[in-house]
Amino acid sequence: MATRDATWRYRDRFGDRYGRTFFRRFGPGVVSSIGAGSYQGEPTAAVDDRHRDALVTALENGCNVLDTAPDYRCGRAEGVVGDALETADVDRDAVLLATKGGFVPFDGERPAEPAEYVREQFVETGIVDPADLARGSHAIAPAFLETMLDRSLDVLGVETIDCYYVHNPETQFAEHPREEVYDRIEAAFEQLEREIAAGRIDRYGVASWEAFRVPADHDQYLSLSRVLDCARSAAESVGGDVDDHGLAAIQLPFNVHMADAFTSAHHEDPESGEAVSALEFAHREGLSVFASAALMGGELVEGLPDNISAELAGDSPAQRAINFARSAPAVAAALVGMGRPSHVREDLAAGTFDPLGASAFDAVFE
Repeated sequence: MATRDATWRYRDRFGDRYGRTFFRRFGPGVVSSIGAGSYQGEPTAAVDDRHRDALVTALENGCNVLDTAPDYRCGRAEGVVGDALETADVDRDAVLLATKGGFVPFDGERPAEPAEYVREQFVETGIVDPADLARGSHAIAPAFLETMLDRSLDVLGVETIDCYYVHNPETQFAEHPREEVYDRIEAAFEQLEREIAAGRIDRYGVASWEAFRVPADHDQYLSLSRVLDCARSAAESVGGDVDDHGLAAIQLPFNVHMADAFTSAHHEDPESGEAVSALEFAHREGLSVFASAALMGGELVEGLPDNISAELAGDSPAQRAINFARSAPAVAAALVGMGRPSHVREDLAAGTFDPLGASAFDAVFE
């Protein structure tokens, strides 16, 4: 598990290479503001090897945030992340390791008949109740999350996950009404509160794609205020204090073309009732944001709009795009897919430049 002392030692080891705000607080420790994602890439042994080398390069050059999920790359990503963590010349407790639970994982390759695979491997074995499945592949029921956490701990080769995300809970809207989905989120949080007490996770979050960026009348919308209430109720239900819940982070896409988490006010401030953006809500409530899709799947490697690019520091379009994402309020780290060592070095070099200050970042949108 990542600890305060180990993450600060990691910062001392690499901090001089980067700008003053490259390392940021998360929980009791510090994390690099550029993190390594593991979503992209074909499910092959050759890609496994390349990704492993890239992640080891990242860990040994100042990136101590690893983000993965059991379903990424048809179930191969977690194993590669675990191998990299074991191989790299870094201490386990210096690294923030995040994974997720929600989507049914495959076993290393896409099966010819996915629905049959889910039925045989997950339904008939009792791992998931058909009533809990949405779109035939997604569940956040407590028993399913417990089993997925078992799997992740084993595949990653660790005893504790630092941040465990409920993965795209908005998927449940495909099968269940809005209020029932909030009830399911609360039940998921109750399970994760129990996992914190058992020492198997340190804190939890919600990883989303659309839920926190879309307006309230959108069929994928989740209210951050309601999600926070779910965490408080979950903590109380398992015998804890409502203000001592384990919800610590949200993950959502954020880049120059997907900036609505900053520009659109879709969430109600619990105290003032004011409508605020997802990032502003997170800032006010002390939730850390991990910005996925910082390079928009590689599309921003080709460049940003000229007027925005001119405001950002970096030697390449990719570096300027990364610095845009990590300039936003409440963002602890911008997550970047790191599939090749050469890309890792360029991506991390973005951290040698300072991100935009608050006023300069605001000015980009005026």
